[in-house]
Amino acid sequence: MAISLGRVGIWSPSHIWEDDAAHEAAAELDAAGYGALWLGTATPGLSLPEKLLAATNRLVVATGIVNVWTVDAAELAAGFHRLATAHPDRFLLGLGVSHAPIVERLGRSYTRPLEYLAGYLDALDNAAKPVPVDQRVLAALRPKALALAGQRSAGAHPYLVTPEHTRIARETLGAGPLLAPEQKVVLETDPSTARALARASVGYYLRLPNYVRSLLALGFTEDDVAGGGSDRLVDALVAWGTPERIAKRVAEHHDAGADHVAVQVLAPDIDLATRGGRPPRQAWQALAAALL
Repeated sequence: MAISLGRVGIWSPSHIWEDDAAHEAAAELDAAGYGALWLGTATPGLSLPEKLLAATNRLVVATGIVNVWTVDAAELAAGFHRLATAHPDRFLLGLGVSHAPIVERLGRSYTRPLEYLAGYLDALDNAAKPVPVDQRVLAALRPKALALAGQRSAGAHPYLVTPEHTRIARETLGAGPLLAPEQKVVLETDPSTARALARASVGYYLRLPNYVRSLLALGFTEDDVAGGGSDRLVDALVAWGTPERIAKRVAEHHDAGADHVAVQVLAPDIDLATRGGRPPRQAWQALAAALL
């Protein structure tokens, strides 16, 4: 793979970078030594990755995904080349098929999503300026999606997963492709407080069927995925406690076969539903010593 992500990066929702201090926060991540900044759902124009690349010198910026139902492949390929030319080996294009409720709200039919994604990759390959296979990754959870990621991209970026999923994903991908799972964390040692914050995030995703099916396939039960999730599920998906305890969970992903782990800090003011929050800069700095 031409782009080097390092062992640990930061994952964050895109909306928190609307803060006036976004440039400064991105520069801090760069200086701290994180390998990559993964952005949540990215707009087709790639304006936010472009802004954050310009604010940093070394950091790789990756889209955690661009929803392939929202933009023509030729347009996205042109945007990719604009960023890749200005910032060589520092932009990684993450793609995904999103989820039926989200896609159907766009007026699209969520039919044969993997087949649609494969066709989209064909279009990226056949664009006037193709997107190189080793500079794109796929959001993937289940075996067929993981196999497609290994065959048609640099590798996979699984979201809302456990180290056990990472082990299974590495077995599916084999030794070569990139495996870069996301790991949610809470810097809080009180169990009730930590789980309440974790559950607020996990519960949001339990309304999306792709994630629920993935978790059930890992051995969680219908009771585990009901409501905001059981304590068992929350503790499996969200590492909480001291930076050192969180670093142990990240190490479990590496031991299970991850090349890179994208750490998402959950903070009280970051809310996906209301698009609230700002970069949790102090937490990122606190984690840096333990993770890097």
